[in-house]
Amino acid sequence: MNLEKIVASLNPCPCGRTHTFDTKVVEIGSGITVRTGDILREAGFQDRILLVADRNTLRAADGVLESLTNAHFTVKQLIYEDLKSACVEQVREIEALCADVDGVISVGTGSLNDVCRVAAYEMKKLLCIFATAPSMDGFASDTAPIIENNFKSSWQAAQPAVIIGDTKILVKAPAILKSSGFGDMMAKYIGLVDWKIAHLLIDEYYCENVAAITQEATDRIASLADRILEDSEEAAGAVMEALIMTGLAMKLAGCSRPASGAEHVVSHYLECHKVIQGIWPDYHGRKVGVATVYCNRLYRNLAERLEEIHCTKDTTDWDAVYAHYDEKMHADVKRLNTPTITDLVDPAKLEAAWPEIRKIIFETLPTQEKLLDLMHTAGAPVEPSEVHVSDAFMMDAMQYHGYMRYRLLLTRLLPMMGIKMEDYL
Repeated sequence: MNLEKIVASLNPCPCGRTHTFDTKVVEIGSGITVRTGDILREAGFQDRILLVADRNTLRAADGVLESLTNAHFTVKQLIYEDLKSACVEQVREIEALCADVDGVISVGTGSLNDVCRVAAYEMKKLLCIFATAPSMDGFASDTAPIIENNFKSSWQAAQPAVIIGDTKILVKAPAILKSSGFGDMMAKYIGLVDWKIAHLLIDEYYCENVAAITQEATDRIASLADRILEDSEEAAGAVMEALIMTGLAMKLAGCSRPASGAEHVVSHYLECHKVIQGIWPDYHGRKVGVATVYCNRLYRNLAERLEEIHCTKDTTDWDAVYAHYDEKMHADVKRLNTPTITDLVDPAKLEAAWPEIRKIIFETLPTQEKLLDLMHTAGAPVEPSEVHVSDAFMMDAMQYHGYMRYRLLLTRLLPMMGIKMEDYL
C-alpha cells in the first residue's frame, strides 16, 4: 500500500486541513510472517519489544516469534488466555510492562489491538499490529473503544507505525471473524450519513475527500460479499486492505466520523449493558452489523415516508433515559449530556434541511433489500437473536444509545422531530 501517494493525493485539500498519518508501513502479502522482524527493523524499531497476544492469536501467527528472534529482537511477552473485551485494566497491565521496551507488537485483532494502541500512545512507544483476522476496522485508527467502570468510550490511541497482514493467516481466520469484518464495513454507510448531517446542521468538520476514501473502501467490500467466506488469499487481502483504509480515514479526519455513526453507538450500548451483567457481548463487527441493518431500515423509512417535518426543541424524557441505563453508568451519561448535543441544533434549520437530509440518505444508503442480501451472502448476522440480544433489548438500544455520546446522530434528532422510533422500524 503506497501511503505516501495517499497523503499526496489529499494535499492541499479543499477542507482546509493538512492531512497526515503516522503509519509508515503497511505490508499485506502471502507468507510474509517470516519477514516480520526485518520489516520492524526497517521501520525503525529498536532492540527491545513487547509482544502482546492471546493463546489463539499467537497460535494463528505461528512463526512470528521466530522471525523477531532471527532479527535479534529481545522479546518480552504478555499472553492472555482469550482476550475478548478491551478494558482499562488490560491497558494498565501493558503499560506496566512498557518501561524497559522500545516498541510494542500486538498479535491479533479487535480488543488486543485496542488495548495495545492506547497503552502505546500513553507510553509513547512505537506500535506494530500483526493481524490474524480481517475482523474489524480499527487497525490504522488513532482512537480505540475502551471499557472503564462498565462504560465504553473512545480513547486517544497510537496509530501503528507498521501493520502486517499475512494472507496465508488471514484466509484461515474463522468464518465468524471474517463476517464480523464485513458487518463492521457495512456500518460505514450509516456513519457517512450521520457525518454529513452533522456538517449540514451544526457545521461540524467534514472532508469530502476523506469521506470518499471510506465510501470507496466500503463499496469495494460490498462487491466482495460473495467471497468473504471463500478460502481465497486474494479476497482476504482485499478485505484487510479496505479495513485498513477506513482506519486511515479516521486518522486523516482526526475523528472516528469516517467509520462510525449511530450503529456503532448502538453496539456500545448493547456491550456495556452486557458487561455489567457479566455476559460476553459477542464480536464487535457482528453487533455493529445487526445495528446497521436496524439503522438503515430506520433512516430509509424516515426519508421515504416523511416529505417534510415539524420540529421543536429537544423533548427528551430524561427520566426515561436514566431508567434505561444502569446506575453505574449515570455519571457518564450526565457528563455527556450537560449540555446535550441537540442544544446546538436550531429546529427551524432542521426543518429547512430535511429535503437535503433525505437526499443524503437516498444517495448514500443501500436499499434495505440490498443490504440484507449483502449481509446474508457474507454470512453476517442481521437479527438481534443472532448476537444473543432480545428484540426488546435491541429496541432499547435503538431508542437510548444516542445519550452515550456527545455526538450528533440522526437517531438523536428524533425527539426534536416528534418521531416515535418504533413507528419507523
